[in-house]
Amino acid sequence: MEKPADFPIMYQQIHEAHQRIAQHIRNTPLLQFQDLATQPGTNISLKLENLQITGSFKLRGALNKMLSLSDEEQSRGVLTVSSGNHGRAVAYAARKIGLRAVICMSESVPPNKVKGIQDLGAEIVIKGATYDEAEVHAMQLQRRDGLTMIHPFDDPHIIAGQGTIGLELLDESPEIDTVIVPLSGGGLLSGIGLALKQAKPDIYVVGVTMERGPAMVESLKAGKVVEVLEEPTLADALVGGIGSNNQYTFSLVQKLVDTTVLVSEKEIAQAMVYALREMNLILEGGGAVGLAALLHEKIPGLGKNIVVVISGGNVELSLLDNLSQENHAWCNPKKFSQKGAKG
Repeated sequence: MEKPADFPIMYQQIHEAHQRIAQHIRNTPLLQFQDLATQPGTNISLKLENLQITGSFKLRGALNKMLSLSDEEQSRGVLTVSSGNHGRAVAYAARKIGLRAVICMSESVPPNKVKGIQDLGAEIVIKGATYDEAEVHAMQLQRRDGLTMIHPFDDPHIIAGQGTIGLELLDESPEIDTVIVPLSGGGLLSGIGLALKQAKPDIYVVGVTMERGPAMVESLKAGKVVEVLEEPTLADALVGGIGSNNQYTFSLVQKLVDTTVLVSEKEIAQAMVYALREMNLILEGGGAVGLAALLHEKIPGLGKNIVVVISGGNVELSLLDNLSQENHAWCNPKKFSQKGAKG
């Protein structure tokens, strides 16, 4: 892959982010799960960002951005729009630094995620039926109150913060040749892809998202940012558009991703249940999409040393219990067709 001229600069920003946030976050576990391997000599590991302090990778970018603000920007307080996990990360970082935080969310955000943010002391504004409607209201609040916006993904500091996962992967698994990353607004894939491809240009980067409302994938197909209809999905952390004025992540994902994969609601549910039963891991739908693609053998061209990024675990336990009961007849292992397995 030909590397754009700005890649080394952004790679340096990821190293700076690592130095800035390392003492405030967890270096999350990278655990090998050989039961997932279908081919001899293949090593498959999961990077468990569901075990990050706020239950998702989002804390990395939020902290890096907020610790980079000037005193004047911090004094105005911070504002964001979120489908849940970014809001929780901003609320946690704001409490740690001592800032006012306002989190805008839509009516579709799960109650457990709203409560998690509320418990951290942030001000919550519920507005609109969709993420994009909540975003419009957040922009209005920013103009009215002068708050400092902490964008969920389309910001160099956010991207660099998420890229620290890539640095950890290079340190913990230097032989890595394939990385599977949840894909929504593109901040996570952009950061990880930058870190990995600057060090290993031939690494295979796979972006995975849900079939329902895959804004980034549809934009990649069109070659420009397009709007998609937001639909209910188990992968609620991945909903929302990528912004008509997207400045960074769309072009970065275009350059960095090697292939994209869509997974169905059933496949996401089965991955969540598999993680619970076979791995003792609690995953939310958005955090499980990479595992779903792997379990259902939907990714072509996999290498020998594969890492799946598990991006979050903030799921309502009653939902997970219901999914487990609904999928009680589904067994795993790697021995089923894409039509599903029977126990």
